[in-house]
Amino acid sequence: MKQSRHSLSVGQHIFLGSSITTLAVTSFLTPVMATNATSKDDTLENSPKAVIDEVWQLVNNEFVDRSFHHVDWQRKRQELLSRNYANRKQAYLAIREALKEIGDPYTRFLEPEEFTALTTQTSGELSGVGVRLAVDKRTKDLIVIEALKNSPALAGGVQQGDRVIRINGKPTALMTLEQAIKEMEGEVGTDVNLQISRKSKGIFEVTLTRAQLEIPSVSYSIKEEAQIKVGYIRLDEFSSHAAEQMKLAIEDLSQKNVSGFVLDLRGNPGGLLFASVDIARMWMKSGEIVSTIDRRGGDRHYQANGTAITELPLVLLVNEGSASASEILAGALKENGRATLVGMPTYGKATVQSVHSLSDGSGLAVTIARYFPPNGENISKKGIKPDVQIGLTTEQKLQLRNNPDLVGTSADPQYKRAISVLQTHPSAQIKPPEIPKPLTIRPE
Repeated sequence: MKQSRHSLSVGQHIFLGSSITTLAVTSFLTPVMATNATSKDDTLENSPKAVIDEVWQLVNNEFVDRSFHHVDWQRKRQELLSRNYANRKQAYLAIREALKEIGDPYTRFLEPEEFTALTTQTSGELSGVGVRLAVDKRTKDLIVIEALKNSPALAGGVQQGDRVIRINGKPTALMTLEQAIKEMEGEVGTDVNLQISRKSKGIFEVTLTRAQLEIPSVSYSIKEEAQIKVGYIRLDEFSSHAAEQMKLAIEDLSQKNVSGFVLDLRGNPGGLLFASVDIARMWMKSGEIVSTIDRRGGDRHYQANGTAITELPLVLLVNEGSASASEILAGALKENGRATLVGMPTYGKATVQSVHSLSDGSGLAVTIARYFPPNGENISKKGIKPDVQIGLTTEQKLQLRNNPDLVGTSADPQYKRAISVLQTHPSAQIKPPEIPKPLTIRPE
């Protein structure tokens, strides 16, 4: 296929993903580009119809299916603009109903709060105090899962396991998790007061000053497994900082003489397309990573560029929650023989979306292209099959979900299988047994 020469304009982002949850944000990601909507009917200014027309124009100009799922899209515009809307809520409902008709779940309208959450998530940054929170299923208490590195929370002495009783004087017992997270966010330089309960200290208060924080997408550690030293890397999402964090992880682990790597993509719903391409290039010396085809049949191919950081053996962990950008990375490494995939078939999302900001602060994600792994297979709704398939029982899933510290340990069956695969790799650097120093006797 002839490669097209189109390029992305400044401010555009291509996202890949499915259902995602990260620090202080819950949203739905797919391959996308972010832009400002510019085509609109000026006569509709300050009317709820203005946003409807913006959405219509974007879908009309960009949607990958030029038949609009056999919907008369021109007539749909006339129909939408002929109605009267008392408020934006009614307009938003009409937009969602119209988008349903074109038959693509990934082309979706985002209300202002949803759009802000999405852009925060993919930027990999937020303004807050830097705590990961969860609700205790038994007591319903709000618990600190982690105080992020270099965060105001960590500097202020907040610890894992702390129970947050009040935020700015408001009882958390009356809040949802999302409400509590939103309460902690705010402008850089402003304060948030937390009332905390800790077994060793009782109830106390701490005031933290909000800062701009980089959300970690990558975590890593060294695992001593039998005769090999393994570099275990977990990638939670493909944010704008994921590639630089991955590079640091690979370099640090390589300097510590690991024998090989396990890269955990389980539950990773995706993120930025270019993050997946950049990360693939860290592992691959050569070969195609992914190709995309747009509504006009123009195709674009992304290749490795000889900048791989390591050639050590690699095993990827994937499951049904590994979607979009995760599938691009998994497909590239599998099809080029660079990694062995262990786990369960991936999600099966094979489209690219463009995300646009609209005039009233809302947003729109539009499917603009389809993507294909190096073998050209359409993975939509099928996913990528692992080389070694191993599932988890309901009990095992529950145990790992309730005890995240067990993920990537011997209590994690999929991880154990990945280690077994790595141990049999011919290039794995087996640690030689320690040879005792010879006993020498000095002559008297």
